[in-house]
Amino acid sequence: MSESSHVTDAHSTSAADSGRWSTKRIAVYALFVALTMVTSFIELPIFPAAPWLKYDPSGIVCLVAGFAYGPAAAAIVSVLGFAPHVFADPWGTLMAVLVALALSVPASLIYRRIHTRKGAMIGILVGALCAIAIALLGNLVVTPIYAHMTVAQVAAMIVPILLPFNILKMAIHGVVTFLIYKPISKLLDKSGRAE
Repeated sequence: MSESSHVTDAHSTSAADSGRWSTKRIAVYALFVALTMVTSFIELPIFPAAPWLKYDPSGIVCLVAGFAYGPAAAAIVSVLGFAPHVFADPWGTLMAVLVALALSVPASLIYRRIHTRKGAMIGILVGALCAIAIALLGNLVVTPIYAHMTVAQVAAMIVPILLPFNILKMAIHGVVTFLIYKPISKLLDKSGRAE
């Protein structure tokens, strides 16, 4: 087993697979949920052609949680992390949750099976493709409901606007996660051993 796989095995397999809800595990999940909540409010325009489409880094937190603690953690963080938005923007929240789940759960499942940096990269790519597909399909279904647009109008935006925006969004999520998940995993592993 490589050093990279050993570093995260301490929490990704034993904690996630054992089914035990230790105080530390609950506290760490709560921390990831809180981080997702905070980062979901950071909205930045990243696509000049559509300044109303905003990027937020919450997906990175969901990915890191999934890599560190497995797909169950990814799902919990992806759902609970967007709770503050549900009353103000229920449709947007539904979209955000579905996209976060589509990104982080497949990525963490693949990383669990291929516990290397290559596995992380493959997981991120597969998760990004799933998330982009869900985002586009979700826009076709949800956007006409709350934006007073027809399905045809939304479909016309897919190639020039929605697809490139979501590719850019997932690229940022993926690159940042790939760069930071290992140091964060080492930190979590170190704190686990300290207890």
